[in-house]
Amino acid sequence: MLINRTLDNRYTILELIGGGGMADVYRAHDKLLDRSVAVKILHKQFTHDEEFVSRFRREAQAAARLSHPNIVNIYDVGQDDDIYYIVMEYISGETLKEKIEREAPLPADTAVRIALEIADALGNAHSNNIVHCDIKPHNILLTKAGRVKVTDFGIARAVSSATITQSGLIIGSVHYFSPEQAKGSFVGAKSDIYSLGIVLYEMLTGTVPFKGETPISIAIKHLQEEPLMPRKINPAIPALAEAIVLKAIAKDPEQRFATIAEMDADLHLAQNYLRDDHTRRLSREDFPTQILPKLPIQEPIEQNVKPIPGDDRTKSVMTKRKQIIGVFALLLIGFVFGAFLSFGKFWSPDDVVVANVVGKQVDDAKNVLVSQNLRISISSVYDDKVPVGRVISQSPEAGTQVKEQRTITLIVSKGMEVTNAPDLRGMNRRDAELQLKNSGLALGTVEEQFVAEVPAGMVASQNPKPGSQVNKGSTVAIVISKGTGPRKFALPDFRGISQTALAGQMENLKLKIGNVSESPSDRYSPGTISAQNPAPGTEVQEGATVDFTVAKSPAAAIRRAAVQFIVPDGPLRQSVQVVVTDSNGRRIIYEGVHKPGERVDKIVEGIGQLRIQVYANGTLFQDQIL
Repeated sequence: MLINRTLDNRYTILELIGGGGMADVYRAHDKLLDRSVAVKILHKQFTHDEEFVSRFRREAQAAARLSHPNIVNIYDVGQDDDIYYIVMEYISGETLKEKIEREAPLPADTAVRIALEIADALGNAHSNNIVHCDIKPHNILLTKAGRVKVTDFGIARAVSSATITQSGLIIGSVHYFSPEQAKGSFVGAKSDIYSLGIVLYEMLTGTVPFKGETPISIAIKHLQEEPLMPRKINPAIPALAEAIVLKAIAKDPEQRFATIAEMDADLHLAQNYLRDDHTRRLSREDFPTQILPKLPIQEPIEQNVKPIPGDDRTKSVMTKRKQIIGVFALLLIGFVFGAFLSFGKFWSPDDVVVANVVGKQVDDAKNVLVSQNLRISISSVYDDKVPVGRVISQSPEAGTQVKEQRTITLIVSKGMEVTNAPDLRGMNRRDAELQLKNSGLALGTVEEQFVAEVPAGMVASQNPKPGSQVNKGSTVAIVISKGTGPRKFALPDFRGISQTALAGQMENLKLKIGNVSESPSDRYSPGTISAQNPAPGTEVQEGATVDFTVAKSPAAAIRRAAVQFIVPDGPLRQSVQVVVTDSNGRRIIYEGVHKPGERVDKIVEGIGQLRIQVYANGTLFQDQIL
């Protein structure tokens, strides 16, 4: 538990304020400077992973190079035992994600102002050859005064040519990373521009442009799909703000803003248009006074032009009119031909009501529709809820009245999307889990077994086997090798050794002491081992448990003796005690009050040598050894 722990005798951890996949962030008290700080601590499972530790240290090094009012300051970096930590400026406020979830969509002027401050922070980072690589609302802090602070340079990269190649891995947050990050290819300053565009899109609309059930499906949408226009989600978004978003999130980096400074300039322009009415006189649809280049003036085209012999301009107009008529005729012919293909005999007087074939096997659906004199077009898609070969949907829908020969489009299920199970053998658990995630699969049960042929900590086997076809989203169970099995050997003979020496020998052999009992023995000395289970010579393996019997003295015969004595002269009432000492120790076996001259007879018992002592009023007057 880290709460109340003090790191390096300086930073006392007070409370958890945030966390992520790589580290947790705590509020702490700096005892030296008497101030609140934020301490970012690497997760323990990564402390022995050189790659994660290197990435964690890189964040501190990258951010420490930056000094900007919109970037969280780095104060210190250190290691306390197995705890790696970064000490940062403590921001009392909230994340941009929390603000979006509470208030979205944000007013356009607020969204543009926040985007401007993020762009200013990125401008400072880019000028220092640092690409953030993980711009998202979760990494944007808002102070109580409203100032923006960019944090978490956990996967930032130092670059010399504004690009990076990161082979084999996809790094970043899937809803916000760029297409080039999704492909695992080069990452540069324009990747941050794309991510900032996604953040601005979310602030203005209240949603991210691409969603999906798995990270892979979202990454594919970044690569292949166009986002819904922001103004279709929120008509109040100014056209200029929408244009900035769309340029920033262009899939081709060459079509985005050339630099973050260029995007910053357009955001400032948008901010000018979004000033409140009391500070501006222009509506959002107006344009400010500006100098425009002289435009070429063209003669208006008259609607009714009469040809004049020898007039070249008239000939040109007539030629253009003929071209327009020709294009229109071609379009009309294309429309008629398309209507014929789509609707069949659209002039036919015969109407039919489309039957409901949703849920039917595709062959049965075809027969039903063909019997209605309709045509069929089939498209197949993956669907994990509809069995293979069954109709998911139809268009037009059931009950629609159409002409005969109309084409009915059927969407047929290909079942759950399948993929090939990757070969995880020889990987460590973390790499195997990442490989499964990239394949659209999940890690199932994990067992550990001794496998001599496979190094400890590596995947020895998997189920399903490598190359097997499996459904996307399904799990793959793995067996992790524990290395070679425990050593086997013949159990030594411990009989006759002392119980105190036994513990050391058992520890050296990596054996465990089980039940220990005592038993009288005339063969082994008291305190030594007289028996063991398993017996000497039995084959055991490291970690086995052995029970022992410890010898004690054999039972001695019980001796009896008669004690007779006359109470001596003295006081009229005398206290008499009979004391016996034997192998079991000293004890009083009789105590009473007698008169002088009385006779006392007692039988005493003991083990081994007996010593009998008689006391009268505390004075020993009889002592004998038997």
